[in-house]
Amino acid sequence: MLRPRKAEQPGGAVLEDRLQAATAGDRAVRDALLAEHTPLVLRVGARVCGRYLRVGRDDEVSVGLLALNEAIDRYRAGSGASFAAFAEMVIRRRLIDHFRREAGRRETPFSELEQEDEEGAAWSPVEIHRAQEIDRDRRAAEDRRAEIAEFETCLRCYGISMADLVRQSPQHADARQRAVAVAKAIAESPQWSDHLRAHRSLPLRELERRPEFGVSRKTLERQRKFIIAVAVILIEGLHSLRSYVPGA
Repeated sequence: MLRPRKAEQPGGAVLEDRLQAATAGDRAVRDALLAEHTPLVLRVGARVCGRYLRVGRDDEVSVGLLALNEAIDRYRAGSGASFAAFAEMVIRRRLIDHFRREAGRRETPFSELEQEDEEGAAWSPVEIHRAQEIDRDRRAAEDRRAEIAEFETCLRCYGISMADLVRQSPQHADARQRAVAVAKAIAESPQWSDHLRAHRSLPLRELERRPEFGVSRKTLERQRKFIIAVAVILIEGLHSLRSYVPGA
């Protein structure tokens, strides 16, 4: 009776034998397997995350490589699934676990992995969608943190701190609206925005002459830091922070 041949890798090396060698402690073979299957990690990761992933840039690639390493140790040749299908399942599940940790949810024990079929048919599209939502939320939060750091750096150039904004922001809604209107006008005027950047001050003379603002010089001076802060957000294109500015 003829036995089915083992799947072979390029160069004649048998995959099953290489997996056994890796689990027996052959580090060179394990490293080679990880390198050869990195495209699988990137492909599965892109499907789960809903975006292209790059080695050395995205944490999800590291999570996927750790999952691939786990798959090398856990795979059993007689399980009925190919190593690639089994590894894909492990990578996908560990990425979802990664997103669950981000959201403070329960991780999936490996026993649940063993109950999945080789195509991952039991996986919920809702769960994948949720993982993508968590990833988008995480990236948006990172963008906000980066913008806040950039905003604080810009404000320091004007001698303004975040604490100053808390103390000196207009208390009444109508006063805030007028201050925001002035900041928008500065951001939209090349002449005024250039004045702000060059002199680190408001073009007070021009602003107080504009009747549509209805703001006195004294009020402009009192609201100076708030107006400058809003103008900086608009001029520098800090889109995440713009959503916090009423009427901007």
